[in-house]
Amino acid sequence: MQSSLPSLFIVGPMGAGKTTVGKLLAKYLGRSFIDSDHYICEQTGADIPWIFEKEGEAGFREREARAIDELTARPNIVLATGGGVVTQPQNRENLKQRGITIYLRASVDVQLKRTSKDKSRPLLQTSNPKAVLESLFEARDLLYQEVADIVVETGEGYPRYMLKKVVATLKQHYPDYVIEKHNR
Repeated sequence: MQSSLPSLFIVGPMGAGKTTVGKLLAKYLGRSFIDSDHYICEQTGADIPWIFEKEGEAGFREREARAIDELTARPNIVLATGGGVVTQPQNRENLKQRGITIYLRASVDVQLKRTSKDKSRPLLQTSNPKAVLESLFEARDLLYQEVADIVVETGEGYPRYMLKKVVATLKQHYPDYVIEKHNR
């Protein structure tokens, strides 16, 4: 007998398409979608650049860890996480144990193309964002792989193409679960 998929958690670097693909996947499966960064903003009443400015990255990571602990305990959701979520051991543990984690892997060039005009990313407000993205990729790629149940290369495909890749990969790796389009 087939059963429903557990909650799905999407990890990857900024610009990988976590929020875009996550929303499409949630709609496809008929599930609630949550973006952990947006959730943190709603809970604090402040945006992420403000939190970084006032509390530093460490303060933001504390808020993020509380949010991840709460959100990964929820059933039947699709959760898009922030790019740095894997830097905290407890977050990695929660992601590994509480659902299926999908790593959307994107090259630095793809990330740069997708984030070049976005001023809401504090870590990229520098004279050399490519160097920052390269450094982050080097530091985090193995951590994303550590928590990932599946890895999907994002490339430069359109969001609906990425959705098809994610769904096909889920079906391939989890044949005992019901993974079908929800009509609503």
